[in-house]
Amino acid sequence: MSTSLYANIHSTKHAGKVALVTGGSTGIGLATAKRLAREGAVVFITGRRQPELDAAVVEIGHGAQAIRGDISSATDLQNVIETVSAAHQKIDILFANAGGGEFAPLGHITEAQFDKYVGINMKGTLFTVQAALPLMPAGSAIVITGSITSIQGAPAFGVYAATKAALRSFARTWASDLKGRDIRVNVVAPGVVVTPAYKSELKLTDEQIQAYSKQVAETTPLGRVGEADEIAKAVSFLASDDASYVTGIELFVDGGRAQV
Repeated sequence: MSTSLYANIHSTKHAGKVALVTGGSTGIGLATAKRLAREGAVVFITGRRQPELDAAVVEIGHGAQAIRGDISSATDLQNVIETVSAAHQKIDILFANAGGGEFAPLGHITEAQFDKYVGINMKGTLFTVQAALPLMPAGSAIVITGSITSIQGAPAFGVYAATKAALRSFARTWASDLKGRDIRVNVVAPGVVVTPAYKSELKLTDEQIQAYSKQVAETTPLGRVGEADEIAKAVSFLASDDASYVTGIELFVDGGRAQV
C-alpha cells in the first residue's frame, strides 16, 4: 500500500462522524481529540477552564469546537448536549474521559474529597452517557476512561481506584442495557501516562514525576511509561467500525504493567 493511500484511509477512518470528548483540553483527552479530528471526525471537547479549551481548539484544528462545562453539573451537561445537538443532531462517538483524583491514604480521606471524585468520575460519567444517548444512532460507540489502578490497589489512591472500578461495572451493565440499539460501550484502561494532571491534580513535582516514571519503567514489560497518543489510538480503535463486534470490554493499554 502506498504512503499516500494509507494516509487517505487514515484521515477518513471517522469521516462523517461527530465525536464528543469530555475532559478534552489536556492529556489523554486532548490527544484523542486530535487523533479523532485527523481521522475525519467533527470534534467537540469539554473542559472546565476556558484558556486551556481555547488553546486546545487551536492545537486540534480541523474545525474542532470547545464547550466549557463541568460534567458533575447537570446544567453544564445539558448545555453541552444542546450545543452539539443544535450543530449536528447526533453523537457518533462519545469519549467519556473527564475525571480526576488525588492521593489520600485510608484514615485521611475527607468527605469533601470523596464527594468530589465520586461526583466527577462516577456521577459525571453516568449522566454524561445518559444525556448523550438520545443523540446516539445505531452504530455509535461509547468509550470510557478507566485505569489500571482499579485492579492494582495503589496505595493512597483508594477513592480514585474505586470510581474507576465502578466505571468498569457500569460498562458491563450499559452494554446489556443497550442491547438492540447497536451502541457499543467499552473501557480503555491506561497505564502510567504522564499528563499535566500529575502536577495540577496529584500535586507532584518534576523530580517526583521523574522518579516515579523511572520506577514504572523498571517494573513494566515494555520498559517505559506510555504516551497519550498511544491511549488515543486504542480509543480510536474502540470507537471505529474496526471494533464493530466489541462491546463490554476493558482494554488495558499499559505496556503490560498490570498483566504480569
